[in-house]
Amino acid sequence: MEIEEASRGESGHVVCGSWVRRPKKVNWAIIARAAKRRGSASPALLHIFSFDPITTSLSSSPLATHALKEGDGDPVAISVHPGGDYFVCSTSKGGCKLFEIVGGATTGITILAKELPPLENAGLQKCMAFSFDGSKLAVGGADGCLRIMEWPNLSVILDEPKAHKSIRDMDFSLDSEFLATTSTDGSARIWKAEDGFPLSTLERSKDENIELCRFSKDGTKPFLFCGAQRGDVPVVNVYDISTWKKLGFKKLSRKSASTMAVSLDGKYIALGGKDGDISVAEVKTMEIYHYSKRLHLGQTIASLEFCPSERVILTTSSEWGEMVTKLTVPKEWKEWQIYALLFCLFMGSVILAYVFFENSDSFWKLPMGKDQRRPKISLFGDSSTPSEDRNRWNLDL
Repeated sequence: MEIEEASRGESGHVVCGSWVRRPKKVNWAIIARAAKRRGSASPALLHIFSFDPITTSLSSSPLATHALKEGDGDPVAISVHPGGDYFVCSTSKGGCKLFEIVGGATTGITILAKELPPLENAGLQKCMAFSFDGSKLAVGGADGCLRIMEWPNLSVILDEPKAHKSIRDMDFSLDSEFLATTSTDGSARIWKAEDGFPLSTLERSKDENIELCRFSKDGTKPFLFCGAQRGDVPVVNVYDISTWKKLGFKKLSRKSASTMAVSLDGKYIALGGKDGDISVAEVKTMEIYHYSKRLHLGQTIASLEFCPSERVILTTSSEWGEMVTKLTVPKEWKEWQIYALLFCLFMGSVILAYVFFENSDSFWKLPMGKDQRRPKISLFGDSSTPSEDRNRWNLDL
């Protein structure tokens, strides 16, 4: 396992982080830091770092930096648009801020602040999520208000002030049809993303509190995973999204989870613990494949997210900052390796066919006449000479 911890100290503690998916499997990371108010004060900062998949590390210096205004307070949460050009940051005092990422790693990157009228004075928003097709944005407030808006025109689909007591987590389904939300009171609800219609409230036992939610993403298993606390036991409930009935549960971590994520291809699910541990399980078997004990020693993991194109996880905590962890999971075949294997199998079959043909008479022990000769075959074209070709066709040249 390789871990990269970015330098700290030039500003306040790390609040959260998120990946930015760029073309050609290039990935950046946005790291949000709170303002430093003791000693030499500094504003709250948003950094964009490049990611090196070979060394499994973030760049030592950011590609771009943006300072928040003092009146905005500290960053709370970040959600990046699937296109990788925009991201929304909620703040402790100034509602939500929209930013555009302009430029590239070679030409220079700039973080531009944009207008976001519906959410600029919306109050503290604890979680946000873009739909997978990028057509919708949902935000959940500490006051329990749920908002769903179309993107990029920001027309309001739903503005429900009493959706929950206080919204804790949310996630869109892979087809962007459903939105799941959880509350600090332990309840969870399902909404239709197109019109904001409330479809269902998830079932739970009396001593069970649903805290986290993530939809499956492999396109074949329509499940909803919910991190829950059943008494003193942390479990992951699995729901069928066609009926919203509970199919079962699995214990994947020893202590309560503070955050949860599913890989972009849907093969793995990860839990970040309140004790700084992370557990990664294969969705197909729900068995643990990777476990990092005390990755963020004694600290609650604030954010956790799979890298879009690598078996790598980005985690953050207030004490230990941002960490990039390479997962110890089985290696998968890459596309060029599959094509190379198919080519080798094809060439092997051609060579075997040629060898069999050359030795077929001796194998079957068939008699041959005096003037009977085997035709000559070449793997690289006709082996006959030009004179043989002329005689064959009775040509007088």
